[in-house]
Amino acid sequence: MSELINNSEKRKELLKHMILQIHEGEAPDMVREQLVRLMSKIPYGEVVEVEQELISEGQLSDAEVLQFCDLHTQALEGHIDQSGAQEIPAGHPVDVFIQENKALQQVVEKCEKVYSDFNTAENPEQVRALMMELRQQFNNLADVDKHYQRKENLLFPYLEKIGITGPPKVMWGKHDEVRDMLKSANEALAVEARITPEEADAVCSMLFNPVTKGIADMIMKEEEILFPMSMDKLTDTDWHEIAQQTIEIGYCLYDPQEVWTPEGLDHSLTDKTPGEQIQLPSGSFNARELEAILNTLPFDITFVDKNDKVKYFSQGAERIFQRNRAILNRDVRMCHPPSSVHVVDQIVNDFKSGRTDSAPFWIQMKGQFIHIEYFALRDEKNQYLGTLEVSQNLTSKRALEGEQRILSYAGNEREQ
Repeated sequence: MSELINNSEKRKELLKHMILQIHEGEAPDMVREQLVRLMSKIPYGEVVEVEQELISEGQLSDAEVLQFCDLHTQALEGHIDQSGAQEIPAGHPVDVFIQENKALQQVVEKCEKVYSDFNTAENPEQVRALMMELRQQFNNLADVDKHYQRKENLLFPYLEKIGITGPPKVMWGKHDEVRDMLKSANEALAVEARITPEEADAVCSMLFNPVTKGIADMIMKEEEILFPMSMDKLTDTDWHEIAQQTIEIGYCLYDPQEVWTPEGLDHSLTDKTPGEQIQLPSGSFNARELEAILNTLPFDITFVDKNDKVKYFSQGAERIFQRNRAILNRDVRMCHPPSSVHVVDQIVNDFKSGRTDSAPFWIQMKGQFIHIEYFALRDEKNQYLGTLEVSQNLTSKRALEGEQRILSYAGNEREQ
């Protein structure tokens, strides 16, 4: 079969035949053996083309491809040729996706360690501790929704414009499967159920392991097929438009440290801090001025909208509680440890019902007195708009005595 090496059409026909074999009941391991024996590897672009052609030709429906997608992956894994893949610049949308995958993979590995530790748990208390750890890790895995949303709402539309419609549909279906499994797992973890060591392994196999396996399989599909193919098909202009819209959805467990812009792009056309005035009833300022005001306030603020999504946080010089952009568009409940989620729920529900308008707290942290207060935001019709968290280090202010009037101002050296 040496003629397959340089013959794309013959390779694709053979791959089609192998995929149809899987749909007819052939075991993926046997198909993999055929693949290795006949052509060893197949270019990533041809995998996409074959899937698209099978759907377009009516040989398989979207639903059938979705049903057998995992078996296709099992047969192809490790045998997809990426030698022609483009280099990915730092900060490029695909680089961000890949960095997010690394973070997700780390969480998956932590979950797998917990699954393994269940085998050595000797009593219910050890199992309960492991369930709490799993609960925290699945809390982190919930962030994968932003990763999938960016693919669905930013990347897939550009692929569809150039006629690549089948693979995105199939991948979106796999996203929804992961979402459903993740939802069921998180609902189970939210219940303080007592599970015996004997039951733990079965629960992991049925409920938790399918989630982490689904996420890990999607990482493989993205990095070996989707991303290399997308790099080939989309232009720098397409990618720049995707990058500009990414912040609207948010990042997954990762905050990009570099900004990518295509070579030759006029940076003045991409300034995200416009000079237009923001007019309010009591005055106005432009976006740059507003940003400076918010970051100069002597306290930290975080805004959660009416749908319980984190939408903004100030970036003062010394934040009390560190934030990064990975929390943007994340459910506020996912930003707190599991032990305090019920309190967050109660505060939000009290604000939404109108029962109260604020919830103050204060703590001692590293020798400092920290005041934290949540405020309900309402419009002129008293409709709930969201929640504002205000955190302030009051240590030095609590120690003030006497008075310092404006006439005693002597000026302070500005810290560089």
